[in-house]
Amino acid sequence: MTSTDYDYDLFVIGGGSGGVRAARISAGYGARVALAESYRMGGTCVIRGCVPKKYMVYASDYGHKLDEARAYGWEVQRGGFDFSTFMSRMHAEVSRLSGLYMAGQSSAGVEVFEDHAELVGPHTLRLASSGRTVSARKILIAVGGKPWRPSPEDLPGVEHTIDSNGVFELTEQPRRIIIVGGGYIAVEFAHIFAGLGTETTLIYRGDKVLRGFDDDIRDRVQSGLIAAGVQLVTQSVPSRITRDGGRLPLQVELDTGSLLRADQLMMAVGRRPATDGLGLEAAGVETGPGGIIPVDEFSRTNVESIWAVGDVTGRLELTPVAIREGHAFADTEFGGHPRTMDHSNVATAIFVQPEVGTVGLSEADAREAFGDIDIYKTEFRPMKAVLNGSTERVFMKLVVRARDEVVVGAHIIGPDAGEMIQMLAIAVKMGATKTQFDATCAVHPTMAEEIVTLRTKS
Repeated sequence: MTSTDYDYDLFVIGGGSGGVRAARISAGYGARVALAESYRMGGTCVIRGCVPKKYMVYASDYGHKLDEARAYGWEVQRGGFDFSTFMSRMHAEVSRLSGLYMAGQSSAGVEVFEDHAELVGPHTLRLASSGRTVSARKILIAVGGKPWRPSPEDLPGVEHTIDSNGVFELTEQPRRIIIVGGGYIAVEFAHIFAGLGTETTLIYRGDKVLRGFDDDIRDRVQSGLIAAGVQLVTQSVPSRITRDGGRLPLQVELDTGSLLRADQLMMAVGRRPATDGLGLEAAGVETGPGGIIPVDEFSRTNVESIWAVGDVTGRLELTPVAIREGHAFADTEFGGHPRTMDHSNVATAIFVQPEVGTVGLSEADAREAFGDIDIYKTEFRPMKAVLNGSTERVFMKLVVRARDEVVVGAHIIGPDAGEMIQMLAIAVKMGATKTQFDATCAVHPTMAEEIVTLRTKS
């Protein structure tokens, strides 16, 4: 069949970061493109993730900044935090951004269906609300992921909990919140709520949060949670949750026999691909562990006419990665410029307080991969902390392959670590050596200058 035998050259399922980028770029190449999104344009990052979460991080950090201002001589009268006002403004901004995503698709010539699309074949989709069936020469799945919670059979009373979507729908600030989990989302929200003045408890089944990260980062983030006032309960999980009419209506029984009470319990124990109801079997699309859609380096599934990008593929669950995968798909399939997304040395940040920025290999992974490595690290109070009397410390670490001095990992904890690691990632991606780091002149006085003045191996 020729392209004119189909309703569209490309049909994208999902209006998140990867999907909208692929649709817009493909349309710019002259393709006839349609996109279906059943909820709101923008996906997890804009609507239920990065953007509203970062707003909450900013809000929670202002309490610390007010205290810092006093130390510098400002007369500051600290009042209470108006949670409802903040949430309404945050939702207004999210709505504005979602509208921009929609406008961007329209201006690019993409036909948008505010509907759920289901595959009924390798080239055919059904729109749930209208019942309309459409065809496309190529189909891209970009539906992202969704929070996972245990079933009521595995955790009685789980229906009384919220997840990382529900946290953005709160209308009142919790007096006491319990967060279950030890990954990105759990530790970020533990800092957020503690910073807003909510009594916060973090329950984690392991002994140390942020599994998979460098151990020095994990140790310091865990200590930072405790310093922020978070009650940390490790090597434990909830076994039952009940609700009564008290001031703190949720009672949480742990597998250790301990009892905790709160007015909110947030489950942050993982995410799964949002593939329910997509009709993957009808189209012959294979799935892997947890429901991920396996793809090749060009993001193609086992079905020749169907591709997938973003979190649904289980590669790297990061918004910028989904965007690059979607762009690479469009360039390859409609732009005549075949290319793939390089998933190595992708930098990321964790918006705890202070932030974490990391790129490349952890010390443990580097030792396993290369054997002989050199470690350079430093920990210090930055000038701002010294001057305002804060005990906050900055930590920096370089992981260097000994045989050729290539920097294979960099890890930072400190204010604006996310900003620093973005720049540092360029050097790591290019394969810069420790000698080249040493040859770079410092900018003084800054925190970042320490990265190019590290001399002593640990």
